[in-house]
Amino acid sequence: MQKFAFIIHPIDAKRDVSRKYPIARYLPERMIEWLIQRRDPLVMADVLGIRSITGEDLQGWLIACPLTPRQMLELPIDFVWDKLQKCGEIAIEMGAGIMGLGAFTSVVGDGGITLSKRLPNLAITTGNSYTVATAIEGAKRGSVLMGHDLPQTHVSIVGATGSIGATCAEILAREVASVTLIGRDVGRLQALKERLDGHGRATIQIETDIARGLKDADIVITVTSAVDAVIMPEHIKRGAVVCDVARPRDVSVRVAKERNDVLVIEGGVVAVPGDMRLPRHDAPEKPFGFGFPPGTAYACMSETMMLALDGRYENFTLGKEVTVAQVDEISLLAEKHGFHLAGFRSFEKAVSEEVIASIRQNAGVKKPAIAPA
Repeated sequence: MQKFAFIIHPIDAKRDVSRKYPIARYLPERMIEWLIQRRDPLVMADVLGIRSITGEDLQGWLIACPLTPRQMLELPIDFVWDKLQKCGEIAIEMGAGIMGLGAFTSVVGDGGITLSKRLPNLAITTGNSYTVATAIEGAKRGSVLMGHDLPQTHVSIVGATGSIGATCAEILAREVASVTLIGRDVGRLQALKERLDGHGRATIQIETDIARGLKDADIVITVTSAVDAVIMPEHIKRGAVVCDVARPRDVSVRVAKERNDVLVIEGGVVAVPGDMRLPRHDAPEKPFGFGFPPGTAYACMSETMMLALDGRYENFTLGKEVTVAQVDEISLLAEKHGFHLAGFRSFEKAVSEEVIASIRQNAGVKKPAIAPA
């Protein structure tokens, strides 16, 4: 049996910490952060029941790092690395051969490079290669359902100069009419534009203002490392598809309340082969959950699992760059072991065909661009 570990951490201090320590719901957020940063990482849940279509079985552990995204940005980086290293040491003790970096742990610092040097006996991956693959697949599928003809679409990438955003832009530029790269650093945006110009069918433009960059976008992929939401209801074009890959989310919850004419989906929600179960490590009778349907997981976690199933205990996606070759390779590995994009979710709720039909109607779209597969 193959074995892996995956780091999780609280996104919202009050909501997430109170799941284990109920008293936290009565405390101020800053006090909760002050308390948890003094705690050691711990095994939060076991991962059981995963079986590849090749017949290989997998066991894993979710290891909780007691830091929020804000703390990872504000605390000294060596303090954060020490916490992540302790997570890795727990993974090794449990017998894992590879560990994935969930949510903000893949963003902070240098994307796992320093951590891999600190833990030479444990393979590390950020999971960003499969995150790119599923974000693109989800955005394309959503655009079809919303009536867009992909070769005629305008795509905007928020956080375009990051590893996920840049590779999404490079791949989609081959298939769409135009791409707007949105980010804060004009120099990095211009360098990315020059790299992409002439290597696809799309025209490329850059923008530092999110509102201007999104006003004409049919498809939005957003993957910033912002702590707070950056995309508001007034930013999004009617009938647009927004694939929010970021954790914490880039899209404001106001969008769900105020815009019934746009399709917002969470990037990278994956169906896992077998009968995955997540019993809490300290109370096996109680299930742990991400708020997803049974048998599904984030793409970054899925990348870690499929590498373990294949016996590839080696660093795979590290640093701030993701190559098209890595995306292609991990996509083939997903197919080999039976991982695939699950149905859409938005703001922790499943998006049914009826909901999509209603959004399409509110956007004035009569039918999908083609019959969905």
